[in-house]
Amino acid sequence: MTVLKTSMRNFFAHKGRMALSAVAVLLSVAFVCGTLVFTDTMNTTFDKLFQATASDVTVTAKGSSDGGETTSRTGKPPVVPASLVAQVRRAEGVAKAEGTVFSTSVTVVDAKKDKLSPTSGAPTIVGSWNGNDARTMKITSGTAPRGPDQVMVDKDTADKHHLKIGSEIGVISVVGTHYARVSGIAAFQVTNPGAAIFYLDTKTAQQTLVGRTGVYTNINVTAAKGLTDDRLKQNVTAALGHGYKVQTAKEVADANQKSVKSFLNVMKYAMLGFAGIAFLVGIFLIINTFSMLVAQRTREIGLMRAIGSSRKQVNRSVLVEALLLGVIGSVLGVGAGVGIAVGLMKLMGSMGMHLSTDDLTIAWTTPTVGVLLGVVVTVLAAYLPARRAGKVSPMAALRDAGAPADAKAGVVRAVIGLLLTGAGAYSLYIAGTADKAKSGSGWLGLGVVATLIGFVVIGPLLAAGVVRVLGAIILRVFGPVGRMAERNALRNPRRTGATGAALMIGLALVACLSVVGSSMVASATDQLDKTVGTDFIISPDNQQLIKPQEVEAVKSAPGLARVTEYRPTQADFTTPDGKTLKDTDITGADPTYATDLRTKTVAGDLKDAYRPDSMSVHQKFAEDHGIHLGSKITVAFQGGSTAHLTVRAITSDDTVIDKGAMYTSLATMVKYIPADRMPLDEMVFASAKDGQQAAAYKALKATLHRYPELTVRDQTDYKKALKDQVGQLLNMIYGLLALAIIVAVLGVVNTLALSVVERTREIGLMRAIGLSRRQLRRMIRLESVVIALFGALLGLGLGMGWGATAQKLLALQGLKVLDIPWPTIITVFIGSAFVGLFAALIPAFRAGRMNVLNAIATD
Repeated sequence: MTVLKTSMRNFFAHKGRMALSAVAVLLSVAFVCGTLVFTDTMNTTFDKLFQATASDVTVTAKGSSDGGETTSRTGKPPVVPASLVAQVRRAEGVAKAEGTVFSTSVTVVDAKKDKLSPTSGAPTIVGSWNGNDARTMKITSGTAPRGPDQVMVDKDTADKHHLKIGSEIGVISVVGTHYARVSGIAAFQVTNPGAAIFYLDTKTAQQTLVGRTGVYTNINVTAAKGLTDDRLKQNVTAALGHGYKVQTAKEVADANQKSVKSFLNVMKYAMLGFAGIAFLVGIFLIINTFSMLVAQRTREIGLMRAIGSSRKQVNRSVLVEALLLGVIGSVLGVGAGVGIAVGLMKLMGSMGMHLSTDDLTIAWTTPTVGVLLGVVVTVLAAYLPARRAGKVSPMAALRDAGAPADAKAGVVRAVIGLLLTGAGAYSLYIAGTADKAKSGSGWLGLGVVATLIGFVVIGPLLAAGVVRVLGAIILRVFGPVGRMAERNALRNPRRTGATGAALMIGLALVACLSVVGSSMVASATDQLDKTVGTDFIISPDNQQLIKPQEVEAVKSAPGLARVTEYRPTQADFTTPDGKTLKDTDITGADPTYATDLRTKTVAGDLKDAYRPDSMSVHQKFAEDHGIHLGSKITVAFQGGSTAHLTVRAITSDDTVIDKGAMYTSLATMVKYIPADRMPLDEMVFASAKDGQQAAAYKALKATLHRYPELTVRDQTDYKKALKDQVGQLLNMIYGLLALAIIVAVLGVVNTLALSVVERTREIGLMRAIGLSRRQLRRMIRLESVVIALFGALLGLGLGMGWGATAQKLLALQGLKVLDIPWPTIITVFIGSAFVGLFAALIPAFRAGRMNVLNAIATD
């Protein structure tokens, strides 16, 4: 009980000094809890949506995907005959059966041809208005569509794009473009996670999406009262046979949720990983806080030992303080986590994915995990300072405050740190010289962990050298004040090392990812320059394919020398070794594709693969199946007949673009696939006549203006799009790493604040002999800057080493260009100096306000 009272007294006596450590715990726990609440809420939202929108039993074509539509290579959704509805209705236990049509492979535009698709990545759905949708949608204005010139839109999309009754829209599908006017607006009765939905009447939907009436994509079946969905499924299957896919509401919802959960799990674990980094950084802050508090209370602890306190009691007293800190920080963090989750929901709402706070889900495990994690991490971080406190002898009561450094421990620490750093560097070397990316990635991970821990352990030794160098370059120009700032930073290398290490972790990851991202862009750009011989790439949006009339429009554009079509499909391969490979990708293209994509071959000439009844395979495929030039492969095309194709070329796997692709000519595909089942183009490539690139680009864009679903890019556009994609990903990662950097900044603030308290008497004496308040504040700011730059120098150096090693592994996948983004690295380094200045504002202000006489009189 005495230990608890002592701990409580000490904790609240130094509550100001504990505050920043508590904030670090709070932020880390809040990020963990916020992530869990946010992802649980998204799961709840999608669960409710899928359960509400699924009929008791759904009948679809055999080729459709589980729980959703699969558009074939012809651009049309798989369908079932309308006559099937009557058969379903005759099945035992069927109360109602209704045929519907829908597709997600569409583009919807307004009267100005501006796209109405969501920007969040959610789908655009066009379908027939039916009884199943009427359960989840409420018409708030106008009427449901009743003819070919009418369409109904969901309220969220109408509000976002300012659509109203009478507004004209165009639905673009593989069949063509259908124009209609808004006849009604319907609101979701469940949360809409961002999809844009448009409803046509059944006949119009059939004509617009499939090109003919008398077919449906789905048949929604309602069970008679008292009949289970499983029993109804058995009855419907018995009535139809096994030529169709029959699923219960639960199976459809589970299939939909499975695809969503895979995405949510990636997001959840990625965010939790960044929360873990913040916790790691917070550990340094907590260790520093308790180490300095123990050092400042050395005489007090010595006195407690002199009057009878045991080592265990002193140790326990510090750990109880850590426990209190962990509990308070964690409890507040759980509450803040809910706020973060709500904030993330609002952010997603601004991006088009609407999540309702009515679905806010806080599982009992979330606060439990948050509090447990925060408390355990805090107590573990405080263990070393607590152990050090337990070693304080009763004689310390007779000495000045501050424990003497353990020289032996410092030597052991330096040796361990050097060994870890050396082992990590060797692991990185092995990773960089590995022959296979899989084995090299394991060594890379080991090297990253070992060098990180090694730098943390060796931090005090590095501080002694690096701070002197930084001081000579930066601080000496400030005269005596700069030299005092340097000596203050060097006074306790262990503290400086731990404070710098906290910042080092976040910046090392920033540098590593910057190098990897920049190298990926540079490598892909280099590959484009070396291998892509076409001027323009035309590709569609929303998983659509390019219609024949659009290909003809491309060919009609003036100034083009050649146009190449590109049609991937699937087939069952039977290889010379007797193996049958189901649903294998094969791409049909014009012979000019060999010029448009300069793919290296290890045997034969790629142009020969476009000869009649010929094909190419990639190097690994050839090695795995004993294929050489002249080998015959039996290819059973999907929707077509079987061909016996001769291998005329074996392409190199040493590439990034179209890696692993196998080619044949369009003429060969036409020979074996009926015209009505022939796949459509996924992309079209065009090249301008010599010297007419600019004019052809302008003409091509003008020609395709009437097809808003198509995007025309030249090589510059393509490179920019690639750079933007990588840049967006990196910006998101930097945003997540910002939490760890914020915690590291709090560590610098806390270290300086406690350092000021520790040096109160010294500051009073310096003021007494003539140091002005302005000089004092400058000294503390400069000390903070040099500590921040020390951490930045280590972090950026370490991160560039990690990034360069990672690029060596990427080189095995074809990304061979190492690009160090020096502008980013230099900006981060300079920014670290401003971080140091910011962190020193409050400690410097408080030091400047100290009363000189009171400071001198401090014990």
